[in-house]
Amino acid sequence: MAKPTARISVLQFGSLLGLGLVVARSAQLQLVEGRRWAEQARVQRTVTEVLRARRGTLFDRNGRALALTQEFYKVGVAPNELREPARAARAVARALGLPAARVREDLRTRRWAYYGGPYSALQVDSIRRLRGVYAEGTYLRNYPARELARGYVGAVRDSGTGASGLELALDSLLTGVPGEAVVLRTPSGRRLDSPSRVRREPQAGNDVILTLDSELQEIAEFGLDETIAAFDAEGGDVVILDPFSGEILAVASRQRDAGGRIGARPTAFTDPFQPGSTAKLFTAAALLELGLVDSTDTVDAEGGTWRQAVSETRVREVVDDHPLHAPVTLEHAIVASSNIAMAKFATRLSPGRHYDALRGFGFGSPTGVEFPSETRGRLRLPHEWDAYSQTSLAMGYEFTVTPIQLAVAYAAIANGGIVVAPTLVREVRSPSGEVLYRHRAEPIRRAVSQETAARLRGFLTGVVGDSGGTGSRARLEGDTIAGKTGTARRMERGKDGHVASFAAIYPVRDPQLVMVVKVDAPRGQIYGGLVAAPLTKSIVTRAMASRRVSLDRARLARTGHAPAADPARRPRRPDPPPVVAVGWPPAADSARPGPTEVPTVTGLGLREAVRALHREGFHVAVQGSGRALRTSPAAGARARPGATITLYAQGARR
Repeated sequence: MAKPTARISVLQFGSLLGLGLVVARSAQLQLVEGRRWAEQARVQRTVTEVLRARRGTLFDRNGRALALTQEFYKVGVAPNELREPARAARAVARALGLPAARVREDLRTRRWAYYGGPYSALQVDSIRRLRGVYAEGTYLRNYPARELARGYVGAVRDSGTGASGLELALDSLLTGVPGEAVVLRTPSGRRLDSPSRVRREPQAGNDVILTLDSELQEIAEFGLDETIAAFDAEGGDVVILDPFSGEILAVASRQRDAGGRIGARPTAFTDPFQPGSTAKLFTAAALLELGLVDSTDTVDAEGGTWRQAVSETRVREVVDDHPLHAPVTLEHAIVASSNIAMAKFATRLSPGRHYDALRGFGFGSPTGVEFPSETRGRLRLPHEWDAYSQTSLAMGYEFTVTPIQLAVAYAAIANGGIVVAPTLVREVRSPSGEVLYRHRAEPIRRAVSQETAARLRGFLTGVVGDSGGTGSRARLEGDTIAGKTGTARRMERGKDGHVASFAAIYPVRDPQLVMVVKVDAPRGQIYGGLVAAPLTKSIVTRAMASRRVSLDRARLARTGHAPAADPARRPRRPDPPPVVAVGWPPAADSARPGPTEVPTVTGLGLREAVRALHREGFHVAVQGSGRALRTSPAAGARARPGATITLYAQGARR
């Protein structure tokens, strides 16, 4: 048997060895692996949360919210943390509008009771301070105007980003900058009732004030719905804009789906159609601008049927729905909407000049409106035309336009000959209310002289007059409205019927509104003068009857179109953006000015480069896509306004 001293020595040695191992292990954990274990502990007990930023609000021009983001809450209850479970159950049930028996059962049988709601801040305010009750905030997008302009306002994804419409087009403006916070949690993952440590506060998105007028939008949508129902139509569009600023005041669209239900797809920007007789005005504009027709020139209307010989063996029959027997002037051809007369007058134009005139009004290119998937329509180059094309174009066939393109072209007639870029954005404001952007009228090019535009407005007044014009059903007291009817066959694959349309200017003197109304495949009546013109009159009449529509009634009163409004009854509105006068660019351009220097556009985006060239009065032919590389003639060279400048962009053949 070992001596006690030996045993004590062994025990001491073992104790010292164990202590040494503990110290060594502690040193390893603290000094060598300390950082790794500390980081692992931090990860287990803390979590980094992204703090969502409030998405900016979309307002109409008068401050009515069309889309806004509101904070809502989801509520969770930890029963084991409640100090007075019975009292807490009653408070939760009362605040959230839930059955008290259900809440009591949840708190008795569950380790965590969750109520997703969502609940408003007012609902959770009385319970969020109770121990064991947790309110988690979340943002939800709300559309207070319900279905008003919804096809154009669009929607957002579950992630909060834009999915369609203006929500998508303006996503970079509306989306804020997320914040970041660190919060504590238990090993089971439940968040502790402890103040979070915010690393970065979220920054809300910008607010956007649209050009839309909610009152006028409601009038347009209601009138369009009435007309579609009355004529059992497949759908239709209404576009209303200010001809000087280019601001779109209302845009309404309805389309019937395969199941027969009427929906609100944004077809005014995305679905082109053949404009029919509404396009006759632009052929007339080319004839007048080039001096190829005067007020006394006439053609034979052939009594309503003309056999157009295009070769020795080919004959085309052109028919008028309303036969004319006397010689017809250009003005009479527009007023009576004569296919034969316009086809004969159009033969005085060369294909190149006819094409340039249509391109000058913007056909065949997108308008640049702030909306995703805008289509450019279709206008073929002159070398692609056949023997029938020129007369077909004069009657509004063989090319397609969107309602917004047609409205922009008629706006040029209304404002004195200038094509103005349309817009849906009036202002952009920071979350603090600072104005970051305010729209100003953006003239693109002069399409016709002021004199030609004035003559064309006179033609349009006759269309709506009571002396045989096809648009007489749009006539208002005092000849205050002018316009042009259109009736065209639907040539799209799988579609039949007609498109009835009407393009209007109101009032004729000092115009404030340009309106395009299109009705697809009406039944019973097919003519624009019987379907679309009455709808135009109805919209204008209702707009005049409403004091909330953004019309300058003082201007209307000065021109004799309406009584002056009572200032005490007129609602306060934001100051309108500057209005550019009819005379821009100076009217001297109609006197054939001298050569102009080609601007430098290298490095600009394609749209900015094209607009820079347009502002100098040049036509533009684009080769390639992307950013501008060079022009031909080169920058600095001098060319006469009206000349075509070839713009080479990335991807172009050199």
